[in-house]
Amino acid sequence: MDSSKKVLFPDQILSSRRNILTRFGLGIAASFLLLTLLSFTSSSFNVPFVSPLLQGLKSSNLNTSSSVKQVDEKPEVVNLTDKVPDVKVPSFDAEQRSGTTGDAGSKNTTLPEEGKVSNFGSGPRSGETVKNSNFAEDGKVSVADDKNTLEVNATTSVGNSSSLVSDLGGRFVPANSSKENGFVVTDRSRGSYEDCDIYDGSWVRADDETMPYYPPGSCPYIDRDFNCHANKRPDDAYVKWRWQPNGCDIPRLNGTDFLEKLRGKKLVFVGDSINRNMWESLVCILRHSLKDKKRVYEISGRREFKKKGFYAFRFEDYNCTVDFVGSPFFVRESSFKDVNGTTLETLRLDMMDKTTSMYRDADILIFNTGHWWTHDKTKLGENYYQEGNVVYPRLKVLEAYKRALITWAKWVDKNIDRSQTHVVFRGYSVTHFRGGPWNSGGQCHKETEPIFNTRYLAKYPSKMKALEYILRDTMKTPVIYMNISRLTDFRKDGHPSIYRMVYRTEKEKREAVSHQDCSHWCLPGVPDTWNQLLYVSLLKAGLASKW
Repeated sequence: MDSSKKVLFPDQILSSRRNILTRFGLGIAASFLLLTLLSFTSSSFNVPFVSPLLQGLKSSNLNTSSSVKQVDEKPEVVNLTDKVPDVKVPSFDAEQRSGTTGDAGSKNTTLPEEGKVSNFGSGPRSGETVKNSNFAEDGKVSVADDKNTLEVNATTSVGNSSSLVSDLGGRFVPANSSKENGFVVTDRSRGSYEDCDIYDGSWVRADDETMPYYPPGSCPYIDRDFNCHANKRPDDAYVKWRWQPNGCDIPRLNGTDFLEKLRGKKLVFVGDSINRNMWESLVCILRHSLKDKKRVYEISGRREFKKKGFYAFRFEDYNCTVDFVGSPFFVRESSFKDVNGTTLETLRLDMMDKTTSMYRDADILIFNTGHWWTHDKTKLGENYYQEGNVVYPRLKVLEAYKRALITWAKWVDKNIDRSQTHVVFRGYSVTHFRGGPWNSGGQCHKETEPIFNTRYLAKYPSKMKALEYILRDTMKTPVIYMNISRLTDFRKDGHPSIYRMVYRTEKEKREAVSHQDCSHWCLPGVPDTWNQLLYVSLLKAGLASKW
């Protein structure tokens, strides 16, 4: 054997051993360094070292590798910036109960010593008025001295926003609430209805025994257009909802108690056909509480109430009346001859309607105006609005509405005896036309349940923002404000839609689909809840002993 080969073998073994030792040493060193690094990293961030798979299983988001099917449970993104009220005037919130307001749009707003909220309890709440609030210059809420021009800056806010605090993607939700499956769920800690906002809440299913207040078809005084049951509406779930405030429980409207408090009194609804809707509801609720229903009647014997005028139901056993006066604008519809001798139909923003003599002596007044201000002529505002001998070539409808309300407010302050008459203003009732206005294909006839997700609610009506300011800062008379806009917005299912008459042919029914009523309400229905809230609002206001 070659000697050189004998030498090579031991050298190869030695070389291999050296390589093994070197690699082994390097491996130990690398492992030591790796463990040191991991120990340092773990101690620096104070988190345990967990494998990505275990971390993914522990995570509520389930962020796993591609070998595990990912479950997408991302929270719903709410993007409703346009749903945020665009005005910030302090309004009837908890901060005002302590005597101050904290909205960004106002400074140093305090309650006057007398409160201007007579018999309203310890302080103002939703449904009450606040007087003489002082606004900072950046609030830009002012009334011109001679023209009664109201300016509400878009940086301030009022209305339901007073009780809405959390901002989710540009949308306000009630305090003490959370989101579950895209819905706002409020933690209701029950308190006294005297201390909570009864207009902030939700609709819940009612027991068959509790709703409606009177059986469908039982009241002969419901306008045919509102009598959805008689007009063969196929579903009846719309009468099985009750309003549940977030912070308290409220009593049902006790018809007998209401009538007892009205004994010898006169209650009058003044406004448009939506207030007539509410008036008919109250008449039916009170009538249903009577054993002898022949003891209630309309004093002129009428059963149709669509025409403008004065209607009065007398409850003989209680010597009281529940009346309706048609006055959709409050102010006077008139005419004016221009320089060319052309007669113009006008609306006198500076003069009250002639109907005031019909309700000046009432003990309780429930006002509303709003829907007639959405008609084409009032919206256009060309050669229509008049003050004195001036007919404005063009005036924006919101400005005209403000001026009309100021005229109404001045009349109330001058003519209503605050020691004898209690004034209520019912807020704007939201419409639900889908696909166009009432005369151009707007529809709601397929709606069978309320809105549950608040992101689908509309913005707070600008007219009500102006109203709240006028009630609070220009009037001397305390006014109970029934802020029903948001609670009615939920009820897209409650309108007569196509069920305004019984159709004799399929052609009539098809034609009705293009001219639906998504403004008024079926009776029994939503206005029954308004009257419950009227009853509770009067109880809250401490008026029970004075009815």
